[in-house]
Amino acid sequence: MFGREKKHGDHRYYLLPGMGRSNRRHRRRVQRVAIIFGILVSGLVAALLYFLNNR
Repeated sequence: MFGREKKHGDHRYYLLPGMGRSNRRHRRRVQRVAIIFGILVSGLVAALLYFLNNR
């Protein structure tokens, strides 16, 4: 009556599927593999262009 009523749901949050710790680890691993794969493919394309240009 005299004070502000507390809402019990204010500090609640819900994790949706895929927001847990294992998903973060999986996404980090996928990102690392994608970066390594991108570096390798770009190196191969650069080497191919280099050899075709010097031919």
